[in-house]
Amino acid sequence: MSNNELTLEEIRAERKHECALGYRLFAALRWGDLGDGHISARDPINTDCFWMLPYGAAYQDASPSNLILVSKDGSTIEGDGSANMAGYYIHHPILNARSDLVSAAHVHTGWGTPFSCEVRPIEPISQESCIFFEDHTIFDDDEVQIQSVAAGKRIAKQLADNRAIILRNHGLLTAADSVAEAVGSFVLMERVAEVHMKVRNPKAISATAARFSKQDLIKNGAGRIAFASLLKRHL
Repeated sequence: MSNNELTLEEIRAERKHECALGYRLFAALRWGDLGDGHISARDPINTDCFWMLPYGAAYQDASPSNLILVSKDGSTIEGDGSANMAGYYIHHPILNARSDLVSAAHVHTGWGTPFSCEVRPIEPISQESCIFFEDHTIFDDDEVQIQSVAAGKRIAKQLADNRAIILRNHGLLTAADSVAEAVGSFVLMERVAEVHMKVRNPKAISATAARFSKQDLIKNGAGRIAFASLLKRHL
């Protein structure tokens, strides 16, 4: 059944389910144990609000029932607990700036964070790297402690219409039209960062070859496919 055939309540339930699974996948991959990340899911009814796990909640315990609905001012309007404010400052401006987006994903990781410290773009040096070819950007700003909507707006402006952004000295962030695509893309981007940090003197493929590979890799939703595979493997 396509989203066009679902009611708004059914779409909401689907997004909350994927959001909870996304947090649990991060936990399975041993990410976010310090609470250093967040996943958002835009509410299809209150479209200027989004669902996320409340501050301090354990990722491995995430479920649709313990997500909270965060309003445009950062307050909780449904559910128990308060928002991770750094998450609100990042996610609200991004979702507000891009009506096509449903979700953004960010968590501190073993390869993405050090890669972000080098402030360099992703090159087409592996198959997965091609997914992000000409489709990511760098937030070259030393404000790693995001504590205002204004800072989040700068991230959103730099993200523009790209699928991903490298936050200098901070890590990776992906955004997409579904939670599954955002979370799956994040895992792919982390593996791309690992390749970039491990390889010595890489030889990139041509722009033409990278575009060809990307077109094939994303035609069915690279992130969605990765998300489904991760669920089978870890949950």
